[in-house]
Parts: sequence; C-alpha cells; structure tokens
Amino acid sequence: MRFVGKVLWFIESHFQKDMELDRIARACGVSRFHMCRGFISATGYSVMDYLRGRRLTEAARQLAAGAPSILDVALDAGYGSHEAFTRAFRDRFGVTPEAVRGGSAVDQTLLVEPIRMDRAAQKTTEIAEPRLEKGEAMTLVGLARRYRYQEVAGIPAQWTEFQAYEGTLGERPGLWYGLCDTFEEAEGTFRYMCGVRVDDPRDVPEALAVIKVPAQDYLVFAHTGHISGIRDTMNAIWSEGLPKSGYEPAENRPMFELYDEKFDPVTGHGGLEIWMPVKG
Repeated sequence: MRFVGKVLWFIESHFQKDMELDRIARACGVSRFHMCRGFISATGYSVMDYLRGRRLTEAARQLAAGAPSILDVALDAGYGSHEAFTRAFRDRFGVTPEAVRGGSAVDQTLLVEPIRMDRAAQKTTEIAEPRLEKGEAMTLVGLARRYRYQEVAGIPAQWTEFQAYEGTLGERPGLWYGLCDTFEEAEGTFRYMCGVRVDDPRDVPEALAVIKVPAQDYLVFAHTGHISGIRDTMNAIWSEGLPKSGYEPAENRPMFELYDEKFDPVTGHGGLEIWMPVKG
C-alpha cells in the first residue's frame, strides 16, 4: 500500500482523536512535506482539509439523525466550543447545525466521503527516470494567483489572460514557466504563477508579480501526454518517482512546469517538464 493509502487508513482509524501532521507522517513512513504534497496530488485535498471535511460530514449525519447535544457532536468533530463548530459547519454547508438538526437538508455535493484506495485507484502513470539538474537562480515575471488545492479550474484562463503580456517583458524567448509555491497547508492553498524568465525586469505592469527563484537542485520529470493528464503524472512523481530516486524533496522551495515551443496551448499536446526541487 502506498503512503497515500496509509494516510487515509490512519485518518479513518483515528477519526476522533487529536491529529498532528507530523504524527501522521511518522506513522506513514514519509516526511511531513512529502506526505502533504503527495496527498494533494493523489486526492485533490490537503490532509487537514480532508480530515475537516470528513469530520463535518459525519457531524452533519449525526445532526440529521436528531443528535440530542450539538456540543457533544462538536467535541467529537474536534472543535472546542459550540461557537467554533457552528462557524466551521456554516462555512462548509451554508446552514447552521441547529437548522440541520431541525430538518434542513445539507447539500450532498458538499459532503466528503471516505476515499478508498483500491487496486484500480493505486495504479499510477508510467514515468521515465528523471534527470538531475542544477538550476541557476532566476527571476520570473508573470500573473500570480492563489488557488485552493481542489479548485484549480481557473489556471487555463489565467494562462490565456497572461498571453496579452507576452513579448513585452524583455523575456527569454521560447520558454514559459508554471510556478507553484507558498503552499499553505492549514488553508489548503498555494500560489500559481504563469510567467516568463526576465534577466532585468523593468517597468513591470502592476497586474504582474516578480518572483526570484533561488539556485536549486532539481529532479526533472517529463510529462509527455495531454496537459489534462498532468495531475496523474504528479501523482506518479510523488508516489513512485521521488521515492525510487533516492532524493528527498526540498521543503518550501518552488516547483515549476517548464513549457517550450513544442507545447501547443491550443491542443494541449507537445509535452512539458516538471522540475521538482530536491535536497542536494
């Protein structure tokens, strides 16, 4: 069983106990950083988002069944007060616990059901052996936005919006970068920039960001299929590619997709590279 399956088993088995990310990672035999990034790639949820969603889903079911004490339900769901539980419950479902106990329905699409890692789900995309690169420090200029891990549908439109700036920034021609950084596990968010490399950025439009990427060792993985399959490749990198490589992922360092002129943004074909920062 891969570590993602172990994380899911651990959460479901220790559902009503206090959980810390470091404790879960130790139980699953991987670093906290590896666990968090790999779990997101495989499921679309951060570990804590999944845990909160599961607990609130079970709480909603208890309330719909007429649970006599909302405070007891709140404590079972890991909340220390009625107020904190009510705020989290309303933020997720749009109704209060009292309303659900009184007969109001919860939107079923907002429930988080257990993810089962069966044999079919554990199959991963075939990826070629990566190459090691010593990436030099560089400056990227581009359009940067924050996304929730499971809500990234806006990224293609972000690239389309950025096209209006291409050729006006003094960039190195023929290369485009999709950079991911500033991962916030508690919020379940990250920053994504679509941009270009600029050696001497000047007069950068106010709508764009400038990000300095430090020198870093990378494992470079190829994604050869359609762009829509990039999540499957990322899952394979975290589940198979990185563990087999013997390298540990570098924490709090940007990773990026690298596109060259072979990639066709209209058809989504042409392939790209995924540069994963690793410890030297």
